[in-house]
Amino acid sequence: MDLTKLTAVQRRLIKKNYKICVVGAGHVGLVSAACFSELGYRVICVDNDKKKIKSLKEKTLPFYEPGLDSIVIKNINRGNLVFTSALPQSVKKSDVIFIVVGTPPLPDGSADLTSIENVARVIAKNLNSYKLIVEKSTVPVQTGSKVKETICRYRKNNTEFDIASNPEFLREGKAIYDFFHPDRIVIGVEYERAEKILKSLYSSIKAPIVVTDINTSELIKHASNSFLATKISFINAVAHICDLAGANVKKVALGMGLDKRIGKDFLDAGLGYGGFCFPKDLEAFIYISKKLGYIFGLIQEVKSINDQQKKYFVEKIKEHLWVLKNKKIAILGLSFKPDTDDMRFAPSIDIVNLLVNEGAHLKLYDPQANNAAKKILRNKKITFAKNAYDAVRNCDCICVLTEWEEFKKLDFSKIKKIMHYPLLADGRNMFDKKQIEVLGFKYIGIGT
Repeated sequence: MDLTKLTAVQRRLIKKNYKICVVGAGHVGLVSAACFSELGYRVICVDNDKKKIKSLKEKTLPFYEPGLDSIVIKNINRGNLVFTSALPQSVKKSDVIFIVVGTPPLPDGSADLTSIENVARVIAKNLNSYKLIVEKSTVPVQTGSKVKETICRYRKNNTEFDIASNPEFLREGKAIYDFFHPDRIVIGVEYERAEKILKSLYSSIKAPIVVTDINTSELIKHASNSFLATKISFINAVAHICDLAGANVKKVALGMGLDKRIGKDFLDAGLGYGGFCFPKDLEAFIYISKKLGYIFGLIQEVKSINDQQKKYFVEKIKEHLWVLKNKKIAILGLSFKPDTDDMRFAPSIDIVNLLVNEGAHLKLYDPQANNAAKKILRNKKITFAKNAYDAVRNCDCICVLTEWEEFKKLDFSKIKKIMHYPLLADGRNMFDKKQIEVLGFKYIGIGT
């Protein structure tokens, strides 16, 4: 089923065909721009990376996201989606401006808001009519007031504008589905005018709309991601207890998850969370809380458990192989999760480096992230394979670090014949331990 296809009735729900400007062609920005254009809006997507804009104009995407390419190409062809590096002109042509630029972490854990301020200044200098300016980047609480202050400071006249917050909750690998089928739409506003515009923009999407003040909206995103990361670290801590007690964390998670107060999502023990959102959002939430006068010890421990999880996995491998120096280890899966090529804060980076530091020789393979990984993981003891079977040939251990569907279909009888020693270290608990051991493998899981 085409999840992005709207009925005529749904399209008529769009009360006004606002012209939208999305500032930032990163993962969230490009997905948002493409999906708004799919809803029927005219969208300008702006980015200061001229090489990226050139590629997008040529219908070549800068990252892998299932289903995104077809939506981008279709809406370029029908004139609903254009790409440019000219922010001043784009501001003047638009009614609603979404700020979706990067907010990378600084060494102290705070978010670097330089790009947010730069965009706010350009908007201020090019206000030629009323604009609704919407934060969609993940930002610290009280950023909205700073954006408003910046625009008031640099605008050339008293042209009216409103500030709003509309945090994104898009999962990489499922971002298109999440845009059109969200659990909720959160909008933080100061005035009813901004609320009406945002409700109109999303009127064709069936989801609860949570309307708050801007500070509350900003906090919802950090609180949500921090809570999900807490669930992940909690079940990973439980997995340690399961290893020590001879219990099975999968069954523990099942028993917990059937409790409706807890829920089954994010209770999969493994290598811990990665990606760009959870690590930086936790750091930012810790920093924000401290700045406001509260020491968020719970979140600090969540981060600590996550950091230790990669080391724990490598130690389990050492228990089986004893000395890792000169051992040949195959790494299957590099991206932080399946269905994306995103390597940012991927657990594989730390695990690969830990194994290399032990003197192991590694052969790496990922269905989508090989090229991205080659830019990050550079060492004479690392090579990249063209497929999974090439990676595991003559190795002493297979480490599965990303739960790609492709790996579930591997022929392990064939793999055993081409390995030097049949050890499978399953960092995502993808496989059934008994089935793997029946084939003659030694199996390492997380809490199983």
